[in-house]
Amino acid sequence: MSKKLRKGYTTGYHASFAFRSALQGFMATKMLTKSITYKMDNDDLDVTKGCEIVVTISDKLEDLELNKITHKPYIIGSLELYAGVGVGVVTKEGLKPPKGFPAINPTPLKAMEQIHRRFGNTEQTFCTISVTNGEEIAKQTANAKVGVLGGISILGTTGYVKPISSDAYMDSIRTELGVAKANGYKEVVLTLGNSSFAYAKEYYDEIQIVEIGNFVYDALEIVKDLEIDSAIFICGIGKATKVMQGCRNTHNRFGSIDFEQLKMQIFKELQAEVDIDSTKTVKGLTSQLETMEKLEAFYSMISQKTDEQLSSWFSTIETKTIILR
Repeated sequence: MSKKLRKGYTTGYHASFAFRSALQGFMATKMLTKSITYKMDNDDLDVTKGCEIVVTISDKLEDLELNKITHKPYIIGSLELYAGVGVGVVTKEGLKPPKGFPAINPTPLKAMEQIHRRFGNTEQTFCTISVTNGEEIAKQTANAKVGVLGGISILGTTGYVKPISSDAYMDSIRTELGVAKANGYKEVVLTLGNSSFAYAKEYYDEIQIVEIGNFVYDALEIVKDLEIDSAIFICGIGKATKVMQGCRNTHNRFGSIDFEQLKMQIFKELQAEVDIDSTKTVKGLTSQLETMEKLEAFYSMISQKTDEQLSSWFSTIETKTIILR
């Protein structure tokens, strides 16, 4: 029997819980109050698991330690909410939190507004949300790339983290594409894997490059939704061949390359006979084609056919495929 995967709570849920505790303590004592919570463990691929989230409330701003990046607070009734140490500040357009404010998503922010209203606090108060070692944790995320500096984001829409879900990855892709568009880019670069990403950084601005994993069709669907004009698709020969053959997701569990079909296509397009019994990889076929002096023609064929497949899915997006050697 397979193990049942554990759900968890988002950073936004934990921050809201700590906010409630800190506000309750402050109203009871009228003194600086700090509340600490630890993000519970779960079976998601989450770099913030176990992180320490700290909410501090005082009637004096000077009591609080803020993210050193200048930013505006969210105004919650009589309370000003700032990014503390380890919580990022938004410095670019295109994210849900506005530029120049703490990187706190609308859902946890709304939850804190409701908590503040329920407690009926009318005194001028100041608050920070901080994350211990948040700046180091953020280095494992795309925060700096999309303009969230100095720490992690306080995220959440439902309050729950789904275990091993693709939702978070797709949200990240949408966020990065949205930031690219908001910063004036009409062309984005979609990369599959570390090598493709490293190659792309040599020729394009990093803000327009988005690592999409295996989610080719889903990423292009977001490109279409955001009305971005064109996309450059960078990958290896094997992934390109899968897309050429109609695979919308290039992970192995969604299908493998049809080598009989590829063999016939090579014969038809390049007038070359390859031995697929001796190899079951596209790289293996490239070795055969190189000895026939057909390698360049093969790469050109795959690039062209991949573009045609992408265009058949999304005719409004201008696409160009670059295959790494």
